[in-house]
Amino acid sequence: MMDRLCTVRGRQRSADDLRSIYEKYRDSLLILAIALSHDVSVAEDAVHDVFVAFAEHFADFELTGSLKGYLATCVANRVRDLMRRKRSQGISPERSSSASADLAEPSHRLICNEELRLLSSALAKLPHEQREVIVLHVHGQMRFRVIAQSLGISVNTVKGRYRYGIRKLRSILNSEIQE
Repeated sequence: MMDRLCTVRGRQRSADDLRSIYEKYRDSLLILAIALSHDVSVAEDAVHDVFVAFAEHFADFELTGSLKGYLATCVANRVRDLMRRKRSQGISPERSSSASADLAEPSHRLICNEELRLLSSALAKLPHEQREVIVLHVHGQMRFRVIAQSLGISVNTVKGRYRYGIRKLRSILNSEIQE
């Protein structure tokens, strides 16, 4: 419905339309950003930045595919930029706030249960390239071809990262469960 709204209404889009899109995708994009960064503040900043940029260009926006896929790609790119900036400033991931640090807010309660914490912890142990492909494919519901285009790599590379990442993720989860 929202995807069609962006193609049909053209320049007659309203603030209510934008609010509806934000409310529909906010939580899933936040979870995506947390899974990619394993840092709540980076995730919140990325989602905020993407929606601000989207709002600025909303009147002229023309959708050519899935709105969720488009926003997920934007969030993944923004997370990558913020993480790169953090590394260049010498802030290590261990010193930043982790995803489990602030779970009191309602939007963060989604990651509270034990299974999701285990998964989030295991995902954080994967190399960023593998974690990014897995999260975009599983949570972002993006096809390998679309992921390859957004990352500027081949489809075979995406499939390889996914396969090796899933294998490593299984290994990590199996070892954590047996402990």
